[in-house]
Amino acid sequence: MIWLRKWSSGCRLHLYARLLASGIALGVALGVFIGVFATAQAQGPTDDASCLQCHSKPDLALTLPSGEPLSLYVDPEVYHGSIHGTLKVTCVQCHTDIQGYPHPPANYIDRRDVTLQNYKTCEGCHAENYRSTLDSMHQVALAGGNRSAAVCTDCHTAHAVTDPAAPRSRIPQTCAQCHSTISDDYIASVHGQALVNDDNPDVPTCVDCHGVHSMGNPTTAAFRLSSPEICAKCHTDPTIMSKYGISTNVLDTYLADFHGATVELFARQHPDQATNKPVCYDCHGVHNIKSIADPASMVSTQENLLQTCRRCHPDATTASFTSAWMSHYEASPDKYPLVYYINLFYWIIIPLTIGALLIFIASDVFQRIWRRFGTSKKPPEA
Repeated sequence: MIWLRKWSSGCRLHLYARLLASGIALGVALGVFIGVFATAQAQGPTDDASCLQCHSKPDLALTLPSGEPLSLYVDPEVYHGSIHGTLKVTCVQCHTDIQGYPHPPANYIDRRDVTLQNYKTCEGCHAENYRSTLDSMHQVALAGGNRSAAVCTDCHTAHAVTDPAAPRSRIPQTCAQCHSTISDDYIASVHGQALVNDDNPDVPTCVDCHGVHSMGNPTTAAFRLSSPEICAKCHTDPTIMSKYGISTNVLDTYLADFHGATVELFARQHPDQATNKPVCYDCHGVHNIKSIADPASMVSTQENLLQTCRRCHPDATTASFTSAWMSHYEASPDKYPLVYYINLFYWIIIPLTIGALLIFIASDVFQRIWRRFGTSKKPPEA
């Protein structure tokens, strides 16, 4: 019986050991499961579908300390149709501070603060474009305390990013968010009308004159002096101008007169020094440029042109003052024949006069040399 009791006691110990081992294994497994679950809860899924489970609800919003409501809704169709959605850019690639739920507290003061704290994430993928904005007029204004100055998402949006130049008419619409008055002037101009009504690819938009990301200050002397080159990019292009019967001599004729020659001299020697000589937009308008066939154009009639000239020449009171301007045309037998034939006369008489003078000087020099050296070789007389 003793051996039976020992055997029974051994079995119980073995059973206890097995139960203990099973308990330990179960505890470890449960601990691992709890750890994995907690980690998953802390980090959360990183796919867009998980984010959109909440953010696809139109009523999802929070109230900022300023009292402004901030919608947290993201339209799935709009996002997936955007450039980022097409390229499979995930939410957490931009929202790098979001790793799970609950999200970290939103430390925003107002709606503008949301934009200003988040737009810098664009640098992660668009470093070159981002860096080019740092010296732009927008960033200068922002650094100077203007919180309304445009940043990346003001122009491109955050979740509905599409091609900003498709169609091209979208460009002035984008700029109009801040520059509505200027945009209205542009839309009413000959350039804007051709863009909006005809989708004309030849006319300039805002970014063609001001740049895209590295926009400079258009009120500086340097910009003013360089503005003829901006206009010349299109107006000296024979391929473009030939479509509309516009002369490509506008820059050459401008630089040939006193106004243009002085502006060019300043641009080369003193690019930061202002000049009171007119550039293109002083006579044709800045954003409200009209066709010269439009009665509202600043240069369409002698009366309008006289008023334009009087801005710099207040003593100009008669049409004879403006009739001296040849409207960017080179003189020809058909246009300004008097100027043409006078120029032709000088083109002939000056070379003939100088040529005759050179012949006279050369013959005189030859005669003097001949007299000095040619006669010395004659034999002496007997």
